[in-house]
Order: sequence, then C-alpha cells, then structure tokens
Amino acid sequence: MTLEKASVLVTGAGGFIGSHLVEELLKMGANVRAFVRYTSSGHLGNLRYVDDSAENLEIVMGDLKDPYACKNAMQDVDYVFHLASVISIPYSYRNPREYFENNVFFILNILQAAQELGTKAVIHTSTSEVYGTAEQVPIPESHPLKAQSPYSASKIAADKVAESFFRAFDSPVVTVRPFNTYGPRQSVRAVIPTIITQALSQKAILLGDTRPTRDFMYIEDTVRAFIEVATKAEKLFGKTLNFGTGIEVSIEELVNAIRTVTQTNAKVVFDATRIRPTKSEVNRLCADISLARKLLKWTPKIALEDGLKETVHWYGNYLSFYKPSKGYM
Repeated sequence: MTLEKASVLVTGAGGFIGSHLVEELLKMGANVRAFVRYTSSGHLGNLRYVDDSAENLEIVMGDLKDPYACKNAMQDVDYVFHLASVISIPYSYRNPREYFENNVFFILNILQAAQELGTKAVIHTSTSEVYGTAEQVPIPESHPLKAQSPYSASKIAADKVAESFFRAFDSPVVTVRPFNTYGPRQSVRAVIPTIITQALSQKAILLGDTRPTRDFMYIEDTVRAFIEVATKAEKLFGKTLNFGTGIEVSIEELVNAIRTVTQTNAKVVFDATRIRPTKSEVNRLCADISLARKLLKWTPKIALEDGLKETVHWYGNYLSFYKPSKGYM
C-alpha cells in the first residue's frame, strides 16, 4: 500500500518535521492539506521552503483548539498526521498552562472529529521526553512515563487521551514517539542547530550541561517512519512505536562531531541560563526500536556524521536567518 492519491491532513505543517513530511507526501502523489496555525501575518513557517504551487497541496489556517476549525480541516481526509504541538522545554517552565491548553485539546478535538467523520487513521505524535531519564537502556515503549517538565507532562496527557479514545471508542489512532530528530529547518531552540549556528558564526559555543545523552535521528528517517505507519495503520491501532537509532550520544560527543564537520576550533563555554532545574533534566535517552523493526520493517539509514554534514550545509546557506546566541530564529 502507498499513499499515492490518498487524502491526508498534516497538522503542524509549518514546523520542522511537519514541513518535511508535507514535502515527501507531495512527492509521493498524496493530496495534502497542510494545517498551519493562523497569525495575522499569515506566516507559513517552514512551509516557505516547500513549493506551494503544487496542485495536490492545500494550505489551511486556523487553531486546532477550535473544534469547528479542526473538524472542518478533517473533512474528506483519510489520514491525519498530527504533529501540531507547543514545544520548547525551557518555555514550558514559564508558561505551563499554554502547553496543556494546546497539546491536550488538539488531540482531543482531532479524535472527536475522527469519530464523527469516519477518518481512516490518526497518527498522533508523542515525544521521547515522556520517558524522563531512562531507567533502562535502550528505552522500550513499556518504560514508565515520567513528567520531568510541564512540556513532557502535557505530552503524556495527550498520549493518554489517545489511549483512552482507542480503549473507549475503538478510535483508529497510532501513537509514534520520535526521539531527537534533527536536520535542515529545525529551530535553534534544539541542541544541534544551536551548536551548528554558533560554531559557524562565533568563537564560543554557549551550552549548559554537556553530559546528558540523546538518540539523534536524521529527519529523512523520521519522515519515512511516519509514512510507514500510515501505510500499515490498520494493523497498528492502539499501539505506540518508538523511532530512533538506538545509539546514545552525549552532548559533549555531539559538539566534537559538529566541530569536525564545521572545521572550527570554537570553545564550549558554560551558560547557566541553559541549565534545566535539577530534577527536570533528562540525563539519558536512547530508543529501543525493536517493535518498529518488527511491525514496520523500518530501520534508520542515515548515520549521524552524514546527517550532520547535510544539516551543517543547510544552516551555512541560511545562517543570516538565525540569532544563535539568543536561541531563536
């Protein structure tokens, strides 16, 4: 089965992963409705890098907290890739209510609309942050969920909404948990763009704790995983799947790898403002992807070194768009 000619909705289409997913779906010949949060400026986010002249692309603006807007966007759609989310862990410490009001109600409205409209499948996007610091490595989907930040708590709540709708109403929902996806177009709020843009433009790389480990997966592998889930969705309803590489990399090791690719001698300088509260820091994340291998026949293909080369090249071309020392675009 392929998604050619299928009608799909991508929420969070202006985001990092969402824009790449839209782009790949268009190449496959799917009819894509890209949902972007409405702003008065009409900003499309990362969709500005996607050819919007394609006949099989429709861009819709609105707010997923509005059940009417949500249901309207889902009309005549077979598959919903739900990626819209309020992200950024540091921001969640200052504005926790915004995370719950958005992340939880987004999925609630989508699943209620799916019931009414008879949507074939909803692919709900979670995050590895819901696991907190690993109690076992690699982390299986059965690992306890630990809310170590307001952001992760809101995503756990959203995951449980999805679980409850499957159990209570037999909703056609699959939950996917990508670990640390990276690549072109990602905000400098994420660690890899933060390091790359600083390495390319400064003599110092400002970072917090460099001891934590993460499982970094290139965007191409993540998008491929999403599409594999959709094509096999009927056999996956009610399940949760991890997507990662199964390789644990410390931030210190990551910095050294990026310095090699960027050919810079920039020094790492400790920045206390980038430190999470002690009990909130997630020290280890590394995915057990055996279930995705078994059910999807999927495995990541892009090595970290190769992915970093592609990512560095992209940021080198768009460096003027970023303010790396301030941590935003």
